[in-house]
Amino acid sequence: SCRWSRDVLLYLSTLRGFAQTGGDRNKEEAQTEVWIMDPATDTYYNWLCTVSVPVFYNLMFLVARACFNELQYANSTLWMALDYISDVIYYVDTFVRARTGFLEQGLLVKDAKILKEKYMKTRQFKLDMMSIIPTDFVFLHIGINNPEWRFNRLFRLARLFEFFDRTETRTNFPNIFRIANLVLYIIIIIHWNACLYFAVSKVLGFGSDTWVYPNISNPVYASLTRQYIYCFYWSTLTLTTIGETPPPVRDIEYFFVVADFLTGVLIFATIVGNVGAMISNMNAARVEFQAKIDSIKQYMQFRKVTKDLEARVVKWFDYLWTEGKSCDEKLVLKNLPDKLKAEIAINVHLETLRKVRIFQDCEAGLLVELVLKLQPQVFSPGDYICKKGDIGREMYIIKEGKLAVVADDGVTQFVVLSDGAYFGEISILGIKGSKAGNRRTANIRSVGYSDLFALSKDDLMEALVEYPDAKYALEDKGRAILMKDNLIDESLVAAVDAKDLEDKVNQIEGSVDVMTIKLQKLRNQYESSQRKLNQRLTNLSNEVKSLRVDDINGDGVGSSQELPRDDPCHLLEVSRTPLP
Repeated sequence: SCRWSRDVLLYLSTLRGFAQTGGDRNKEEAQTEVWIMDPATDTYYNWLCTVSVPVFYNLMFLVARACFNELQYANSTLWMALDYISDVIYYVDTFVRARTGFLEQGLLVKDAKILKEKYMKTRQFKLDMMSIIPTDFVFLHIGINNPEWRFNRLFRLARLFEFFDRTETRTNFPNIFRIANLVLYIIIIIHWNACLYFAVSKVLGFGSDTWVYPNISNPVYASLTRQYIYCFYWSTLTLTTIGETPPPVRDIEYFFVVADFLTGVLIFATIVGNVGAMISNMNAARVEFQAKIDSIKQYMQFRKVTKDLEARVVKWFDYLWTEGKSCDEKLVLKNLPDKLKAEIAINVHLETLRKVRIFQDCEAGLLVELVLKLQPQVFSPGDYICKKGDIGREMYIIKEGKLAVVADDGVTQFVVLSDGAYFGEISILGIKGSKAGNRRTANIRSVGYSDLFALSKDDLMEALVEYPDAKYALEDKGRAILMKDNLIDESLVAAVDAKDLEDKVNQIEGSVDVMTIKLQKLRNQYESSQRKLNQRLTNLSNEVKSLRVDDINGDGVGSSQELPRDDPCHLLEVSRTPLP
């Protein structure tokens, strides 16, 4: 019993240890679950927007304040307040970077220790640390009007570029944003060059020669506004290599102008090239669409199509372009995975499809299959969507526009269908006993330009293969609608059922005949192979007998020589030896 007691105590202590370990682990997990910034959320983008403001402020105003003394002296208190506000945002951003999650194997890492270690291993961590070095302590010795000591704040420029990249992917007008972004880069380069030109002129002496900035003792050139505008104008002319500026006089001036020219040639050539490429991309859709129109025009001229029909075709294309309906939905969505395609189709078409009576109670899976098969179609004024007696291969749902149900004369209108209406749903089901069969019962014509969604009979039947119960339910609904409108004939149903039964019997008989023929062929092949096998065995037996006779003649009668154990004749002889 003592041993049993020890075992129980050992077991309980083990359980207690596991419980303590689990509790410690839970505490660690609770401690690890801290606030994490998800880079895929709007909160992260909003923070990027916030931190980009002080970065852009430092990028534009630090160099201007360092070069234009009047700008710094006139608003020292304001600049100090803005500088320290930007520093606070920088410190907060460093904390946010250390808590920004990342994806690992498709999951967001939320462990604060791992995030911190990963951030500290990056190059950006070193730049961020350099950007928050408190260089303002130098002001205690040299004064606050030396903003050039704060240039280390520019090491956080990556945040501004990240904000631009994310905005480009989020905006609905990416090409316009790219052009605006390039224009901003050009302005920044010209701005910095203008400030450097003024600083060089200050070092060399204002008005000391024709190249530097004129003497500020002249009231015309003394104001801060004139100083900046003059330098900005000079920088623009130089970097764009337009010229028409005073030539340099001193060696350092030549060096500065040459550096500006090289910068202008390299940077501005790249920027202008990118602008041209973006403008071409903006017009790419129009160029492609115009190429389609030109090819259609050439074809119609080659085939001598009437002018009236040619004008209708051109107007149809113009309508597509004007209303923004020229894009091919399949081509646009082909790069998306099937799941996202289905979600987009559901978002766009599901409510429209639910309006159709026969689809109102269908299960969600079938509706998803059907919305993926809806095809947009655009009809011009006067186009017939269908005519009485046509074979019904599609049903239509009106997205936008008006359709008129007209008489055979094409003038008399019975009713006008508008947005959300649908027709042709019964004909694609092929209801047995329908008096009209699968033919159209009315003439439907487009009044103006009409946007419709079409669902073909083949696509519907393909979707219903996986949903047999839904198929029967749809047929019952269609039959009920026809019976309500007195458009179904029970005698036709019986005739169709009898014909279907006869067709099935004929099909079964045909299958039986085919199977009989195949079995007869297999039987003939089997009998043929049996005959060939018997013939081969007979031939082999004769050969063995002849070999045995030859051996007996060669060795003499009564010879005691034994055949080899593996010889076929020996084996045959052994097999023929009677058992005792």
